[in-house]
Amino acid sequence: GDQESPPGSRFVCTSLPLDAAGAGCPLPPVPMQGGALPPEEELKATVLQLRETVLQQKETIGSQREAIRELTGKLSRCEGTDGKSATGAWKNEVGKGKDTMGDLPRDPAQVIDQLSRTMQTLKDRLESLEHQLRANVSYAALPSDLREMLQRRLGDLERQLLSKVAELEDEKSLLHNETSAHRQKTETALNALLERVSELEKGNSAFKSPDEFKVSLPLRTNYLYGKIKKTLPELYAFTVCLWLRSSASPGIGTPFSYAVPGQANEIVLIEWGNNPIELLINDKVAQLPLFISDGKWHHICITWTTRDGMWEAFQDGEKLGTGENLAPWHPIKPGGVLILGQEQDTVGGRFDATQAFVGEMSQFNIWDRVLKAEDIMNIANCSINMPGNIIPWVDNNVDVFGGATKWPVETCEERLLDL
Repeated sequence: GDQESPPGSRFVCTSLPLDAAGAGCPLPPVPMQGGALPPEEELKATVLQLRETVLQQKETIGSQREAIRELTGKLSRCEGTDGKSATGAWKNEVGKGKDTMGDLPRDPAQVIDQLSRTMQTLKDRLESLEHQLRANVSYAALPSDLREMLQRRLGDLERQLLSKVAELEDEKSLLHNETSAHRQKTETALNALLERVSELEKGNSAFKSPDEFKVSLPLRTNYLYGKIKKTLPELYAFTVCLWLRSSASPGIGTPFSYAVPGQANEIVLIEWGNNPIELLINDKVAQLPLFISDGKWHHICITWTTRDGMWEAFQDGEKLGTGENLAPWHPIKPGGVLILGQEQDTVGGRFDATQAFVGEMSQFNIWDRVLKAEDIMNIANCSINMPGNIIPWVDNNVDVFGGATKWPVETCEERLLDL
């Protein structure tokens, strides 16, 4: 241990094993690259070579361990002979480069480490090659099975996809139909609304208020007339009121007529020739004691009920006549045509110029009941404005034809002063 050997001296071990000097760590044989063998065969050959190399390495490690044990023993004996500590390093003779231990590393532990590392590296390479070989062999050995399985799987997926596409197409078609129906309904509603708005705009642009207008029928013809857009429901009673002004003679003609299929004279108010003014219901006639052809504005109201055919006639708010048995128990038929200024011989047509109204009219309203005398008086003296609940006098409910015109009407008070 602590004492250095004198210069030039050395330890000599007399008995040296013959195989120890040449024993090294042989490298594994490298597999041949670029040979004519297919990759799978080459891999198999490589694996086999590696296995053989590993076995050789194991044998080498075994013999090396034996050699190490033997050398260690001999070294101990050598050192024991010279009485030196085993911790001293192997010394070479000065000036001579010969190492009596040949190619062996000086530390036996390093040999084992190095061989273990080599062993581990070879094992890793072997595992890697085996794994690679297994992968290649499985694909090479089962290509048809794999192909069939993949094709089956792809077929299944394709069928599922087609089914889903068909389902989505059905949904799309259904949605399209629903959307079309919805769009059609929306467009219809929108068109109706636009029409209504344009009517209101037209009404409001022409007159301050939708009911402040009159219809003028200045000539006795069979083509000037006004038409009420709305029709009547079935009625068991009614009141008709209007303002009119006419000086036509003989007779002012027909202020209004209501015709239904099968009965052209369902309701008619007419002053024809030299006859008194008449009310026709279902072609039955009642003569009314009214005098309205003096060229002044007059307010006229007529009431009727199917009960006993009772009727009343009002002029300028006063009841001038009453009667009964005018088409008793006959309900007024629905769905006919209301014409201003002409008498209808067929529904909506066949007018006769001799029966045409000549003059102006306004505030033509119809209710489905008999108005009280007090209400009629209040309407006539301008105390109240009562639109008809069945037919109200509004611009967009009255169309004019043949040269008949709409004009702003005088105020109620001006009409009243005209009486």
